[in-house]
Amino acid sequence: MDNYIELTGVRKCFGKEEILKRLDFSLERGTVCGIVGNNGSGKTVLMKCICGFLPVTEGLVRVGGKLIGKEIDFPESLGVIIETPGFLGNLSGRRNLEILADLRGKLKRVQITETLLRVGLDPGLKKPVAKYSLGMRQRLGIAQAIMEQPEFLVLDEPFNGLDRHGVEEIRGLLLQEKEKGRTILLASHNSEDIRILCDRVFEMDAGVMSEVQIR
Repeated sequence: MDNYIELTGVRKCFGKEEILKRLDFSLERGTVCGIVGNNGSGKTVLMKCICGFLPVTEGLVRVGGKLIGKEIDFPESLGVIIETPGFLGNLSGRRNLEILADLRGKLKRVQITETLLRVGLDPGLKKPVAKYSLGMRQRLGIAQAIMEQPEFLVLDEPFNGLDRHGVEEIRGLLLQEKEKGRTILLASHNSEDIRILCDRVFEMDAGVMSEVQIR
């Protein structure tokens, strides 16, 4: 297997505060990797740096063989949920996805319908996103992340707001994505999510990464 993600000597500082401390990390293509750690440990900052949303202070980030921030701004085939997904609250979930699809010109309407069904949302629902429950918004965020069938998924707490049934549904969906050979970075506070979904697990603690065994 070739490495899909490679971090070399990566540091990220905000002023004098060092959030990521000289990280060296590689992940093989088609691997599901869990990132665990307490709030403030650096998980979200790490994900944003890998996605190109934050520039690193030092070091190199390579995704899919290309340097982020140098050869390309963002990974070329990326689906992402980091923090609360932003949608136009006055429009339906379907219309939000259609607007995104029109901007990129990659999807047909039938593919949007299929994606909404996969995440457990009614494609015909007219309710504006502003009136969605937290769980419905999370499902819509997952739909947005997977709808173009990206090679690489970065999912920061994708189960937030979901009830037990919803968690089981989305776990099943992510297992399907794993079977398709996607490379997935997943942060979750739930050890069961990590155990079921992940091939490798790393713990973040005060900006330092260390690999841990899956029990």
